[in-house]
Amino acid sequence: MPSVDNEHLPRHVQVLIAGGGPVGLAAAVELGRRGVDCLVVEPRATVSRARPRCKTLNVRTMEHLRRWGLAERLRARAPLSTSWSQDVVFCTSLTGRELSRFTGVLGLAPEGDRFAETGQQAPQYVLEEVLREAVEELATCRLVLGSKVVGVSQADDLVSVTVEDGAGDRGVVTADYVIGCDGPRSVVRDAIGSRYLGGEALRPNFGMVFESPGLREHVRHGPAVQYWVVNPAAPALVGPLDRTNTWWAIAFGVDRATGEREAQHIIDAVAGRPVRAEVLSTDPWTARMQIVDRMRHGRVFLAGDAAHLNPPFGGHGLNTGIGDAVDLGWKLAAVLAGWGGADILDSYECERRPVQERVIREATANMRVLSTELLADNLDAEDQAGAEARRAAGARIQETKKAEFHSLDLVLGLRIAASPIVPADRDGQEGTGWTGARLPHVFLEDGRSLYDVLGDHLTLLTLGRGASVAAIEKAAGLRDVPLTVVRLPESVSAAYAERLGAHLALVRPDQVVGWLGDETPEDALALVDTLRGCAPRDGTVSPHSS
Repeated sequence: MPSVDNEHLPRHVQVLIAGGGPVGLAAAVELGRRGVDCLVVEPRATVSRARPRCKTLNVRTMEHLRRWGLAERLRARAPLSTSWSQDVVFCTSLTGRELSRFTGVLGLAPEGDRFAETGQQAPQYVLEEVLREAVEELATCRLVLGSKVVGVSQADDLVSVTVEDGAGDRGVVTADYVIGCDGPRSVVRDAIGSRYLGGEALRPNFGMVFESPGLREHVRHGPAVQYWVVNPAAPALVGPLDRTNTWWAIAFGVDRATGEREAQHIIDAVAGRPVRAEVLSTDPWTARMQIVDRMRHGRVFLAGDAAHLNPPFGGHGLNTGIGDAVDLGWKLAAVLAGWGGADILDSYECERRPVQERVIREATANMRVLSTELLADNLDAEDQAGAEARRAAGARIQETKKAEFHSLDLVLGLRIAASPIVPADRDGQEGTGWTGARLPHVFLEDGRSLYDVLGDHLTLLTLGRGASVAAIEKAAGLRDVPLTVVRLPESVSAAYAERLGAHLALVRPDQVVGWLGDETPEDALALVDTLRGCAPRDGTVSPHSS
């Protein structure tokens, strides 16, 4: 559906999303593909290419884009293909000495069956443009550009949202639910009385985008997605935005005034020689390690930067926000479709908060060693002292920075430890084994991903001929829960069942394992009620729960 202006705001929508950055757009795609009527309100009329911000789309985000049918579209738009480079280089300058190198970084290299999609380096604006197109292609979604949410109030059965356009004219839209994806200065967060907890770094940083014709030809270290420059004149992080002349850089410990005054000097020091350059945009920032005290109040939820902020090192911030959007999107859709209950919405914060807190911890740890902490004498010297200094620096880099660039255990290995919609595992514990974790991936004999054959809602995966699924199918039917049954071919089911530790698996819409077993449980209704968020608090199952 085309974008709409403030004069044509709908009177009511099922979900209103404040903020049309990547997280808000991702929430709209997740909801819209599930038939939910939603409205995205975004102040920016066009996507800005001046500040590329996030540039790492991790494996998990790319798997979600695959599920939405957008992965190949995004890769086709990305200026740097994964085959161009999968390296991060530490050096004294782009024309100076190499200190160390990491290869196969950030999930950019395939690892057999471990994931359905490799990661992708792409400026944030590429993702935003692709997601805007996807939202506008969905008949259930509307995008209001050049307007912003300025007020939110809620009653028991709906939320009233005040929307203001660029001319200052206001209109009111009611919604069943609201998602605040409106960033660090979130109006929605303020409206529900939520606040950030945590701190921020003491040292400023100065980001910029610049164009430098011919700089690429001077780079001594070959293609890389990031170059960490270790020299006292400009300790910095720099990388290409495309394969021609456009670069991004972060000068560590540099404030706005100094950065704007010394931009050319910083670029020359990063390059290791005087170069011709034009600064296209600047972006001063200070790292923040913060998370809100609550992510929900009644019918209003927070996601992405409106809920949590972390240092950018490791590339987790935007990707964590996409995870928020997916988690909340399918759960709201289930409730609005009538098969999801109260616990399914209660599970949003208790499932996402541990993920967000761990990401903040990991990103903060990555920030402890930047180029400023790697400075040493003689790094560019040609004598024995120089060789020894570079050897010592390289050893420290490998020791302290490996986790930042090889973080797939964090990206793929997160488990839900406790949730009202994750039933106890077979040993009586919550979130053990594969329960509560991303379904282990495998490619099928025909080349498809296992994820490609999962249903849009709950999927019952059967591995082997012996297991009966009739009771679970009946229970899902009684509760009007959409269920897809997938029987893996014998050629892969035995090995996969051994890997999973079970012959039956119920998989949630977000590809998370909700339940495992070798046979249907005695009370299949209780299982289905738990997964759909309607299990009675006393542990009994009411035939009338809804």
